[in-house]
Amino acid sequence: MPQRSSYRHIIALALFVLAIVPAQASIVITGTRVIYPAGDKEVTVKIDNLGDKPVLVQSWIDHGNPGATPETAKAPFTVTPPVNRINGGKGQMLRLMYTGEPLPANKESVFWLNVLEIPSVAKDKQNQLQVAFRSRIKIFYRPKGLAGEANKAGELVVWKKVTGGIEGFNPTPYFVSLAKITEDGEGKKIAEGTMIAPGSTTFIPVKKNLTTIYPAYINDYGGMMSVAQRITP
Repeated sequence: MPQRSSYRHIIALALFVLAIVPAQASIVITGTRVIYPAGDKEVTVKIDNLGDKPVLVQSWIDHGNPGATPETAKAPFTVTPPVNRINGGKGQMLRLMYTGEPLPANKESVFWLNVLEIPSVAKDKQNQLQVAFRSRIKIFYRPKGLAGEANKAGELVVWKKVTGGIEGFNPTPYFVSLAKITEDGEGKKIAEGTMIAPGSTTFIPVKKNLTTIYPAYINDYGGMMSVAQRITP
C-alpha cells in the first residue's frame, strides 16, 4: 500500500484531473448532509461503491475551502478510516468524531465532508488515464439548547427589496439552505440556491419586481419545502 506521501501526490493529481476531465462516480454517499449534535461521541456516514471494480477512497473534512487537501484542511473533526479500499458492490461506514476545539454554543457551525474516489488501474494498461471523482457534503455541528426548530428556520427568513435584487435575513441560530427560489407555485425559477448563515444577510440578484416569492428550503433529511414569503419594500 502507498505511504502517506504517495497519497499526497495522488490527491494532487486527482484534483487536477477533476478540473479537466468529466468523471463517472462509483462511490455514493448516503444522504445529502450530516447533522452532528453536540455531545455525541461520533456520527456515521455510509458510502457505497455502486461499480463493479474496487476503488481507493480518501476522506477528510474542511472548513469550507474546496481547494483544501487532507494535509491542509483545518477542521475540529477526524474521519475514520481516512483511506480505504472498497470493492465493487460493497460499502463502508465512515466515523466522524468531533475533536473538542471550541465552537460557538449559540449557533450552528458548518464544515464539509470530502470523499475522493480513485479508480483502480488495470496492470496491462500502465498509460491509462486515472480519473478521480470527489463528492462534498455539508456537516452541521448543532449545539444543544438552540431556540426554535431547524426544519422551520426557513419560514422565519425576512426578505426585503434592495437595488438589483432581494436580501434574505436569517434571524435563527440555524443555517438555512435554499435549493432555489421561484416566483409562483408552479415552480418558475428566478434564482439559484444558496445558504444563509445564522444571524446573517444574503443578497440574491433578482430582475423582476416581485412582492411574493416561493423559496424552497432544504431540511435535515434532504427534502425540500416551498413556502410563500412576502418581500418588504
